[in-house]
Amino acid sequence: MNKEFKINQHEIVYNGFFRLEKYQLQHTLFEGGWSKEISRELFMRGNCVAVILYDPDRDEVVLIEQFRAGAVLRPEHAWLIEIVAGAIEPGETAEEVAYREAVEEAGCVIEELLLINEFYTTPGGSSERISLFCGKVDSSQVGGVHGLDDEDEDILVSVAKFDDVYQMVEAGSIESGIPIIAIQWLYINRDKIRQQWAT
Repeated sequence: MNKEFKINQHEIVYNGFFRLEKYQLQHTLFEGGWSKEISRELFMRGNCVAVILYDPDRDEVVLIEQFRAGAVLRPEHAWLIEIVAGAIEPGETAEEVAYREAVEEAGCVIEELLLINEFYTTPGGSSERISLFCGKVDSSQVGGVHGLDDEDEDILVSVAKFDDVYQMVEAGSIESGIPIIAIQWLYINRDKIRQQWAT
């Protein structure tokens, strides 16, 4: 079966901090033929990087907390616990973004970097594709408030034992999908990573 789609019409609906595009399109059907024309809005987020910063010697994870506009409908949860992340700028590789964002958002220097996976976050309406990494760091001096003033970042950085971080996921204290995926991956692979990275 050939899987095809065709775009009949495309327009930029909004172009600000993010971009919203509207598509009129059709696609082939599993049982044959073509769909009727459908209208879809696409949130153009661009490709991003996230990295879970892990100290294998101390068995600690670096967490960040910041205000998130996407959570304003639940005001008591508008500050989310997350992991370091950022957008890939023109000319940058995903790896370069991981190293850069670790310094900017958490004051951490990544010693080794491992790609976990690449995936779409919400493909039903967003173009965003994430490269998710695990980065080896020394967490002994990590903490405080970080972020770039020109990006209006106000990021609280903290360190927690992995078991406590995993309990935060289990208790629902971490509500953002990307850190949940990263923490669950580390739960599965932690022994292997500690053997590989521990000094």
